[in-house]
Amino acid sequence: MNDSGAPSGGGDVARHVPEKALVLTAGLGTRLTPLTYVRAKAAVPVNGETLARRAVRWLVSQGVRDLVLNLHHMPATITASVGDGSDLGARVRYSWEQPLLGSAGGPRHALPLLVDSSGPLGGAFLIVNGDTLTDVDVAAMAATHRESGAAVTMALIPNPRPEKYGGVQVAEGRWVTGFSSRGSGQASYHFIGVQIVESRVFANLEDGVPAETVGALYPALIARERHGVAAFISDASFRDIGTPADYLATSAELASIEGDRMTSGKGTAIDATAAVLRSAVWDDVKIGAGAEIVDSIVCDGVAIPAGARYRRCAIVVAGGRSPRDRERIDGDLLISGID
Repeated sequence: MNDSGAPSGGGDVARHVPEKALVLTAGLGTRLTPLTYVRAKAAVPVNGETLARRAVRWLVSQGVRDLVLNLHHMPATITASVGDGSDLGARVRYSWEQPLLGSAGGPRHALPLLVDSSGPLGGAFLIVNGDTLTDVDVAAMAATHRESGAAVTMALIPNPRPEKYGGVQVAEGRWVTGFSSRGSGQASYHFIGVQIVESRVFANLEDGVPAETVGALYPALIARERHGVAAFISDASFRDIGTPADYLATSAELASIEGDRMTSGKGTAIDATAAVLRSAVWDDVKIGAGAEIVDSIVCDGVAIPAGARYRRCAIVVAGGRSPRDRERIDGDLLISGID
């Protein structure tokens, strides 16, 4: 049994896993700037593999192979990474958004790819945040969803940092009753970016109109249906990449587990006399003789001059950008400090 009381395995449980999933990869990733000046957040490599590919690989391991990724910000960086998903054992299609439609408007726009258009609108599918790194048991979660009769089931863990993360309020250990802002002081759970939803939740939204789940749709659902949103509480792992500092810490953690691929970017050349320590190096990077890069992120196309020294920085090609707060221009590079 898992923490929610649902069975944790077996063929009967696995049969209830939704066949399709929407991976939310359209977001702007503003908290991850300047990395998202160069790539969409889901296309950022974490220990050598993009978040989008990691999400697809994880879903395939859970038995979900028919996937939709939504696109808006720098879409080519995601499609170039994932393609049609066949090399990962998946079928991947794309839902394009213009404008950006949000956590509820995005699923509404993608519904034609997620439900059977030849029959009545119905059935469940997964929604996975494109920056999710977790090992939640989807089969057990699906069993909980089916047993509860809820319209939405959210994967939750005890909130590890209430001062940093918004919270989910839960009653009786199984029903979501509301949401709290970070720093509220209320005991809460943390949503780890995986949910099972019935398509009817989004069906009445107007297509092409931005809308949010936690901010609007789900509170309204809970007000109508006291048991409309179920909680799947477990001890699943959760790794954060919300900011450049989070990204670098998670990359280093995974490097210690998987083997270090942090400097394995394609087309990258690091001079033998350069020192690159605890740093992520992306594609087409050149690092000159005697350079020293420590606890930093070197993004696509950057050329580090010989003898240059950078510490606790994110480095991108400036490309004519004007520096914002905590950024500076150094030659043709934009440098941003990492807290």
